[in-house]
Amino acid sequence: MAVKAPKGTKDVLPQESYKWQYIENLVRKITALAGYREIRTPIFEHTELFLRGVGDTTDIVQKEMYTFNDKGNRSITLRPEGTAGVVRAFLEGGLPSNAQPTKMYYLSAPVFRYEKPQSGRLREHHQFGVEVFGAPDASIDAEVINIALTLLNELGLENLRLNINSIGCEKCRPRYNELLREYLHGHADKLCEACNERMDRNPLRALDCKEEGCRMVVKSAPLMIDHLCEECSAHFKALKKYLDALGIEYAVNPFIVRGLDYYTKTVFEIISNSIGAQGTVCGGGRYDKLMKQVGGPELPGIGFGMGIERLLLVMENEGIKIERPALTDVFLCTHGHQARLRAAQLVRDLRCAGVKADMDHCARSIKAQFKYADKIGAKFVGVIGETELADGTVVLKTMKTGEERVVVQSEIKELI
Repeated sequence: MAVKAPKGTKDVLPQESYKWQYIENLVRKITALAGYREIRTPIFEHTELFLRGVGDTTDIVQKEMYTFNDKGNRSITLRPEGTAGVVRAFLEGGLPSNAQPTKMYYLSAPVFRYEKPQSGRLREHHQFGVEVFGAPDASIDAEVINIALTLLNELGLENLRLNINSIGCEKCRPRYNELLREYLHGHADKLCEACNERMDRNPLRALDCKEEGCRMVVKSAPLMIDHLCEECSAHFKALKKYLDALGIEYAVNPFIVRGLDYYTKTVFEIISNSIGAQGTVCGGGRYDKLMKQVGGPELPGIGFGMGIERLLLVMENEGIKIERPALTDVFLCTHGHQARLRAAQLVRDLRCAGVKADMDHCARSIKAQFKYADKIGAKFVGVIGETELADGTVVLKTMKTGEERVVVQSEIKELI
């Protein structure tokens, strides 16, 4: 082929799309039960939104964004994550004046990051995420976590573990950052280049660095969870009580900081053991100051993002099969032009009655039509020839058993 898909992108072909639809339908069901409504935001935004919202010390902003100038010489960026665009839409749509909290979700939203493609994460991948604004209580933290776990459990996933942490707020984090920065400076010769570069601006990021040298250094580093202010400490204790009340097992991992600057207080990850080292299938947390950062009122927020491609990969690795829906309930085979005209009418009527119906559109022989019907998995095959056309009947064959019967054309839908 002269033209191929760009590196880091992947087509979802018709024979695979039913898996996506299954997950999407389950998402809609679970979120609806909790009062969440769908939001859809543009694929691209003004670059300033991500500089202000995501933070210019993150890898996403520094290295991974697809940014370009449009024909009006405005800096535009393809969406690298979902939350900032939802915050912008929430403000622009005047939603802060509504009764709070506002519960929203986005589904199969394309996200673009220029990074080395890895297992389950492409340069264009798709996310399901929830965002809640206007709820300060730890009960909503627990609800958001429970929604993610409910989806994963209903998909049949096992070997999952929930890790939680608190990374403080604007009151307690500055003091902790000073402690951590001082500690890291004392071990700078053992840290990777990236951690040395961002040590002064965002020392927290060293805690989740994957380089072995950095991991060894931070094992003995001071931890945010030991330096929380009274408010953050009370919030974290409340979260644990809600999770206990809901019967949700968790582990406190003080090294979770997440990759985005806007997080405060609660952060969490759901890890799968089915996809190796890159095992995070869901990550999120609280961002109580993000709304104000983007130019709106001070409203608390919390949410998570979950990659659909990665989710499908975990399911595949665990041997979870999604049943392929039947493409066709009944396929009408015809012999002769008048029979084809009658079949077209019957197909229309059957579809209107909610039956998946089809007919030959390639002028095949009767034998070839049967072969095609078998390949597409038709449950029944109806034959209309000259005799059936005259009698107003159809020879209906059940493909699984081979049983045949002659039925009146108007009774096909009832039988099927």
